[in-house]
Amino acid sequence: MFKTFLRDESGASAAEYALILAVVGAAIAFAAFSLGGAVKTSMDNATTEIKKCAPGGTGCTA
Repeated sequence: MFKTFLRDESGASAAEYALILAVVGAAIAFAAFSLGGAVKTSMDNATTEIKKCAPGGTGCTA
C-alpha cells in the first residue's frame, strides 16, 4: 500500500495546475495594479483640464 502511494502521481498534476494558476493570478494582479496607477494619472490630468475650462477657470489650453 505504501509503495502504491509513492508511485501515484495523480496529485502531482493538480499541484502543477495550482502553481500555474497562482503565477497567472499574480501576473493579473500586478497588471491591474500597474494599470490602475496609469488610469488614475489620466483621470487626474483630465480633471485638471476640465477645471481650467470651467467658468471662473484659468483658461483652456486648446
